[in-house]
Amino acid sequence: MMEGGVAQADASAFRALLSLARKNPFVLRLAFSAGLGGFLFGYDTGVISGALLYIRDDFQAVANSAWLQGAVVSFALIGATIGSVGGGWMSDVFGRKLSIFIADLLLVAGSVIMGAAWNPIALLAGRVVAGLGIGMTSAAAPLYISEVSPAKVRGALVSLNSFLITGAQFLSYLINLGFALAPGTWRWMLGVAAVPASIQLILMHFLPESPRWLFRKGRQEGAKVILRKIYEPSEIEGEIQALEESVEKETKESESSDKISIWKMLKNTAVRRALYAGMGLQIFQQFVGINTVMYYSPTIIQLAGITSNQTALLLSLITSGLNAFGSILSILFIEKIGRKKLALISLVGCVLSLCIIFAPFYVTQTHSPGISPIATSHFNGTCPGFDIAMKTNTPWDCNKCLKASPACGFCADPFDKFSPGACLLSNDNSKKQCRAEKSSWYTEGCPSNLGWLAILGLSLYIISFSPGMGTVPWVVNSEIYPLRYRGVCGGMGATSVWVSNLIVSQTFLVLTKSIGTAWTFMIFGFVAFIGIFFVLIFVPETKGLPIEEVETMLEQRPVRFRFWN
Repeated sequence: MMEGGVAQADASAFRALLSLARKNPFVLRLAFSAGLGGFLFGYDTGVISGALLYIRDDFQAVANSAWLQGAVVSFALIGATIGSVGGGWMSDVFGRKLSIFIADLLLVAGSVIMGAAWNPIALLAGRVVAGLGIGMTSAAAPLYISEVSPAKVRGALVSLNSFLITGAQFLSYLINLGFALAPGTWRWMLGVAAVPASIQLILMHFLPESPRWLFRKGRQEGAKVILRKIYEPSEIEGEIQALEESVEKETKESESSDKISIWKMLKNTAVRRALYAGMGLQIFQQFVGINTVMYYSPTIIQLAGITSNQTALLLSLITSGLNAFGSILSILFIEKIGRKKLALISLVGCVLSLCIIFAPFYVTQTHSPGISPIATSHFNGTCPGFDIAMKTNTPWDCNKCLKASPACGFCADPFDKFSPGACLLSNDNSKKQCRAEKSSWYTEGCPSNLGWLAILGLSLYIISFSPGMGTVPWVVNSEIYPLRYRGVCGGMGATSVWVSNLIVSQTFLVLTKSIGTAWTFMIFGFVAFIGIFFVLIFVPETKGLPIEEVETMLEQRPVRFRFWN
């Protein structure tokens, strides 16, 4: 099978990938080197969730502000949004390789700034710089991988990029645990990202440019040299012919102008339908809540009633490991099941698992331990809001105490954590007093005996999301756009990821404080339910299709409820 012929992607795709590793490791080297951009994306996603626990300890301003905690996460996303726009344009004008190279320089600089940050402002600046690099590489790396991959293993190789994202998330939790007791805990967690960025910087220096980009720029001879290293001799002529036809069509379309008109691009039926599917998938990927789980996994576990930072990190390691395992399943099945069916199965699993997550948080939210005025008066430093409540005889419970202000914490009864406890100012002195009484200290969530069900739901959610919605949007966006617009449209797809990611991650903690964790997850479940119908209506199946034939398929395809083949 080749890009110029008829594609027959089936269960043999994974065996073909293994055969490729043996017969032509050059292609895997290209995909892995570019995929390190996904590794850096995944590492940042995972590491900040653990680092945030210790940043709160070092910077009191962060501990006292839910908005500032969200900003520590979301400022990287602001940078990534800008970077993905610039990365899409740059990858079209200057090439995929140079875009990834510049992204690595930004990632190294951002990691160093974060590791050396002396106050929250410096930390936020480092997050923006690193985010610029992440955004650029998220736009350029999947394009590069898809354009150096034979059609029969293209989905699996782009899935490799997703596996590196999830594998890096898993590794980040291990690193979080490793640095948990080290001096300058979070500085090491964030600063060590400069290492893989430097490795990719070196590797990309020795790699060739995308042959499709070279073809489009009129450098056919250089492109043919690279194609001969990628394809079997019997496949070369068909691949070159398909590329020549694609470039010839593009040349006629551009009418002697090298500038891409957005308006003209959107008038193109194939591009417009591709953007519906590609950007829509990326938006739903984020609005089903995945990165709230990855950015705030330890915090969510603490919301379920786990008080220890180390225990929260350890349990987060399990969910992160499941995420990486799900990406392996995607590599195995994306060419057998297909992009569309895999996304549908994934969304159904997300709906069910989010309903499971809702139940324990709802019970905890409506049945939390009360506040005892006697127990509270036993300590120094009562939460100011509770003083007012006592004067007005307003009953309070643990949830009201924690929602009253980020500066309030709950000290459980030492003999029964579900009995009424104390509502105190959240500071080191209160924590020491509480633990001196052999009591548990809560600042994120209240005592619960259903924490295990929340963790089970999170695990099921991850294993449902990762093989489908974790991978399919990246694969579809890397192969669905016509060659002339691939960089710009890929950048638009990546931008939709980062804008959606920014909205969800910045509002997550605020939502949990205002409407509760249970209803926040129920909103994600509703979005996943809507996503099922979006995929059925707007997303075509691109399994096994040569990239040059996808445009023709989109031009001929009407929008309809069922589109399996």
